[in-house]
Amino acid sequence: MSDPPKLKITRLAHASELPIPAYKSTGAAGLDLSAAVPADAPLLVAPGARTLVATGLVVAIPPGHEGQVRPRSGLALEHGLTVLNTPGTIDSDYRGELKVLLINHGARETSVVRGMRIAQLVIAPVVQASIVEMVDEAELGATERGAGGFGSTGSN
Repeated sequence: MSDPPKLKITRLAHASELPIPAYKSTGAAGLDLSAAVPADAPLLVAPGARTLVATGLVVAIPPGHEGQVRPRSGLALEHGLTVLNTPGTIDSDYRGELKVLLINHGARETSVVRGMRIAQLVIAPVVQASIVEMVDEAELGATERGAGGFGSTGSN
């Protein structure tokens, strides 16, 4: 087995005392991302509202990989908060602060407080395809499914 890819992380000043993301178990796929909001100014998220939450982290995703920002199931169950653009993709050449777009699907206003685990980051390999433009749609090749779209492969 080859060495796992290295994820380089820098904490910005407003997250200096927050923990570096870590896998919480040997089988964990994701690293928890925490909210780097001011301790004295939690974000209040009304039902149906969305908010962009800073993590105070800048990462260098290894080449040939992406970072996938995914919801935390406990946050969704307990508070109705989830990641809006799931999964959000962090490209390997992005070097800005990681931020998480949360939406409140719950019935009550919810506070996002400093250090709250708001999402998870999964590092996954990616392949960039070589694009070949075809002049005639028939050149794409026929399939059994054809142009069948939403729900065309069955109801379950």
